[in-house]
Amino acid sequence: MYHQIRKSLGIWLAGFALIGLCSNALAQSGDSQKDDPALKIYRATPTKINNLVHTKLDVRFDYAKRHLNGKAWITLQPHFYPTDSLTLDAKGMDVKTVTLIQGGSSTLRYPTEAMLKTAKQTPLKYQYDGNEISIKLNKTYKSGESYTVFVEYTAKPDELEVKGSAAITDAKGLYFINPDGKDPKKPIQIWTQGETEASSVWFPTIDKTNQKTTSEISMTVEKKYVSLSNGKLVSQRNNADGTRTDTWKMDLPHAPYLFMMAVGDFAVVKDKWRNKEVNYYVEKEYAPHAKAIFGNTPEMMTFFSKLLGYDYPWVKYSQIIVRDYVSGAMENTTATIHGDFLQKTDRELLDDDDRLGESVIAHELFHHWFGDLATCESWSNLTMNESFADYSEYLWFEHKFGKDAADEHGYTAMSNYMESAEYQGDRHLVRFHYHDKENMFDAVSYQKGGRILHMLRNYVGDEAFFKALNLYLKQNAFKATESHHLRLAMEEVTGQDLNWFFNQWYFGQGYPTLDVAYDYNQPGFAKVIISQKGDKVFDLPFAIDVYAGGKKERHNVRLTEKTDTFAFAVSARPDFVNVDADKVLILKKSDRRDLNTYIFQYKNAPNYLDRREAIEATLKQQTGNPAARATVIAALKDKYEGLRALTISGLKLDNNEVKTAALPILLSLAKNDPVAWVRAAAIKQLGRLEDAQYAPLFEAALKDRSYLVEGTALNALAELDVKKAYQLAKNMEKDARGMLSSGIASVYAKNGNESDVPYFAARLEETTGQEKIGAAILYLNFLAGVNNTALVTKGVDEVVDVVTGFNNSWVNNYVVNLLGPMAQKKQQKAAQATGEPRNELNKQAEHILQAVKKIKESKTEE
Repeated sequence: MYHQIRKSLGIWLAGFALIGLCSNALAQSGDSQKDDPALKIYRATPTKINNLVHTKLDVRFDYAKRHLNGKAWITLQPHFYPTDSLTLDAKGMDVKTVTLIQGGSSTLRYPTEAMLKTAKQTPLKYQYDGNEISIKLNKTYKSGESYTVFVEYTAKPDELEVKGSAAITDAKGLYFINPDGKDPKKPIQIWTQGETEASSVWFPTIDKTNQKTTSEISMTVEKKYVSLSNGKLVSQRNNADGTRTDTWKMDLPHAPYLFMMAVGDFAVVKDKWRNKEVNYYVEKEYAPHAKAIFGNTPEMMTFFSKLLGYDYPWVKYSQIIVRDYVSGAMENTTATIHGDFLQKTDRELLDDDDRLGESVIAHELFHHWFGDLATCESWSNLTMNESFADYSEYLWFEHKFGKDAADEHGYTAMSNYMESAEYQGDRHLVRFHYHDKENMFDAVSYQKGGRILHMLRNYVGDEAFFKALNLYLKQNAFKATESHHLRLAMEEVTGQDLNWFFNQWYFGQGYPTLDVAYDYNQPGFAKVIISQKGDKVFDLPFAIDVYAGGKKERHNVRLTEKTDTFAFAVSARPDFVNVDADKVLILKKSDRRDLNTYIFQYKNAPNYLDRREAIEATLKQQTGNPAARATVIAALKDKYEGLRALTISGLKLDNNEVKTAALPILLSLAKNDPVAWVRAAAIKQLGRLEDAQYAPLFEAALKDRSYLVEGTALNALAELDVKKAYQLAKNMEKDARGMLSSGIASVYAKNGNESDVPYFAARLEETTGQEKIGAAILYLNFLAGVNNTALVTKGVDEVVDVVTGFNNSWVNNYVVNLLGPMAQKKQQKAAQATGEPRNELNKQAEHILQAVKKIKESKTEE
């Protein structure tokens, strides 16, 4: 599962805050964790009474009613103790028949069509409460003894009251998209979403992560549609009524939450890995771009297989992009579903500055080892799925794009975790107390867990780390696991007791805040004094690199005290002492050293974070210190594009010395840098100068293949001539995607013409998934400056409908914190007006406040 909401908002908002409300909303949008009685409940791993063995489904779809008519043959065995009963999860269904299937003198372990035709059916007594079917079996079954239960049912997902979460905004399990075809801009699709326990909305099962079953799913669909499910397509049968029945078979066991189906008018772009099918399902207009989106998948499969020493274990790998998806992406076994934020043209992909697509694709693929092959035994142990998938993004970036790109990705992930810890409170990585299982899908399970794995890799070394992962996978393939399985594998390979690491990072919470000071007063020695703030004392092994006398010496140290001093023999006063030289610790650090050490650090320390620290320090001194300024100018040509862009964005061109030194490089970067977001950053800085001599450069950039560059250049032109930029924006509307769309919105906001409201309304209607939230925010920013009451109230209502339908507390808080200042602005303008204008502005303010109330009252989950 990929949790993508904040990234999509960042894409929309970066660089185009229109009326100054966005930063205010960001600052206010977090809720602190509240005391909750549910947190006192111990969330035990589900007890296994019966084990799933095989699941056979035969399903048909009723588009008009949004129902699924299904038949399920479920083969089970008692786990250990004899039992005469069975409980199946089945949410919101009409249960029509429950029988025992018997063939001759033996039960049917893996029923075939031929066997089922001759099998004897014995009705079973059962009770159904709308969530579970409690079945009385025909006898007491012993461990190892199989039996098959048949259930005929109708699934009614749209009639079920369910709740979502921040990561998974809905839990209906089965979704009919535009089933009546009334929306001409949206395809007709069906798809499923099983995690966490929503598969049991569309078929009866034991919907727990510690269950595994082989499967066979037959879907009867209209002939014009293609289908996708787990495993291999073993048959397609044309029916007399114009439909077709597709049967997908999984011969290897997997958890019920990983079952999936999808039906629709997709283009299937074929690829392969070794002798296995690798297919990409996209809407037909995106077929030419499918290889640009997914084309690195076979290389990823090779890379991960070699890295883990364990080949991709499943029969095929397909990826499908669907509309209105309720999360980022989902690692259904052999058939990953992606939200349509991933569906982009080759031009849009140029602007993927954080390589979001690559990270999502890697994340879901890696789950096929960590999550699908070895599965967390309970949601308390979600780290065994999501922390690994999160860390796979780093591993792939490191391999494909270089260590700088990987370290930048890791830095962003760490920052996201620390931000969430501040506004939500920190939590244990493995935790048996939570409000709801959905709350496990947070920055601790994902980003912090990924950084913890990075620390563990650094501590034991690459060879031991990946050998231990190989051992873990071999020992736990097709099983359910907890974090101790990983610890034991690491200990077996390294020969070390690692309880201290797991107790601190897996079963503890928080991170250290360090104060670092230096003492060079004793000749021949350099001392580093490190203090840990707060009550908790962490055990921290790390490296310190001492740069002195023209050479670097590494010292591996371990901080185990509240305060400790580390002394190193040196031949001369150090130029720089690099604490946590590998930059792997999860921490906050106050580093008491002078500017010269940062200047030296940029030139000599190798890692991305070394150079980033130096750039951030010297940017603060660029106007008053020539050496700092020289470092900043050098960083404009850094080998890594992310640091070039960072440096550009921090330039203070209102200082003549900075401007004189930077302008030639900025002009070159704006025209020639190979990376779109670096060109855009340079154009943005030049635009702030409001110098007409750069207008030809900006106009030339309006023909760039990058939408981001086009949008940035359009805004730069607007600073010189808003009327001209407005007319150019009108001409560019037809092909306005991504950040060009945001750039046009910004120009329209500057021009302040109420006739442009339809542009924002259309963008809100046309965007899908999580990008719709970005469109809603741009719409609100524009409406803040509109005086027409009818337009404002209509637009606010449209935004509220989107936000409340999205069902995400973070989004709700964000939009509420936009609407509050918007209402205040209307009230302030009303206070300065008279007569009818005053009345109209007050009406708008009141309507906006009512919208805030409606959002606050809408049902959301933290």
